[in-house]
Amino acid sequence: MNTPDDSLPPPMQEPMGVAAPPPLVAPQHEAVLAQLAREFLQERRVERRWRMVFRLFWLLVAGLLVYSLWLQGRHVTTTTTPHTALVEVRGEIAADTEASAEQLLAALKDAFKDDSAQAVVLRINSPGGSPVQAGIVYDEILRLKKLYDKPVYAVVEEICASGAYYIAAAADEIYVDKASVVGSIGVLMDGFGFTGLMDKVGVERRLLTAGENKGMLDPFSPLSAKQRGYAQAMLDQIHQQFIAVVREGRGKRLKETPEIFSGLFWNGEQAVKLGLADHFGNLDYVAREVVKAEDVIDYTLRDNVAERLAKRFGAAMGAGAVKALKEIAPIR
Repeated sequence: MNTPDDSLPPPMQEPMGVAAPPPLVAPQHEAVLAQLAREFLQERRVERRWRMVFRLFWLLVAGLLVYSLWLQGRHVTTTTTPHTALVEVRGEIAADTEASAEQLLAALKDAFKDDSAQAVVLRINSPGGSPVQAGIVYDEILRLKKLYDKPVYAVVEEICASGAYYIAAAADEIYVDKASVVGSIGVLMDGFGFTGLMDKVGVERRLLTAGENKGMLDPFSPLSAKQRGYAQAMLDQIHQQFIAVVREGRGKRLKETPEIFSGLFWNGEQAVKLGLADHFGNLDYVAREVVKAEDVIDYTLRDNVAERLAKRFGAAMGAGAVKALKEIAPIR
């Protein structure tokens, strides 16, 4: 009877006279190589840790940007107690500015909708700007006042002129400092004419248009009397719209003089005498003494971090495209 070991082949025998292969590493170098291997592994672990740290950092940045975009256009009231709602009208009133109709309307809607806001205060420091943007804001203030039955006060800091005063006329009362600049109820359209200079240097303007007046107000072409009259009529019409808004907003408080709608401006003290403003006072005074809600909550929309980064990124990406477009003859 055979056992399991009987079925196994006999072990191979080392050939006689053949020496064992030499070791790959000399014994005296084994410790050095082991140390190098440990250090290499340690460096790789450190690299992986830093890589994870950077990934988590950028993930956090991305999360903050997304959260910032989500908050854009949203106003979070920090108190439910009665307060005065503040909306800033600062700088030029124009599209794509902090005082654009889009920005101001969003802030005004938030302020009026908040039941805790006892009144809305427009703090104005603006030289004016687009009559279109100012008109949109003026109309929306009137609509919101009627819808929510909430008073609106305008507080002038340095200047409230032209389109800024157009907006202020929608307020129930206007407060100024004695040295504030108020007024400039007028409309202007400015530009330059280079036709005389071009004649002197021998430069010819080659402007092709389809439409008799398509090139009107082109600075390198002469302005005809007919075109000048048309532009002036348009300005006069917009001026009359401005005058009607001021008369409607100020009512019997306005003491009209031949200069009141001439584009002149006055200091705050004179503005009160002329009925362009009502009283002297700043934001704190109005909140404390008029609204009777001393806490002021700012509803003004601000550019957030995401918007600033997006604008810079967009400007960098669009620079090449703008440069290329400028080289193409424009068709307007």
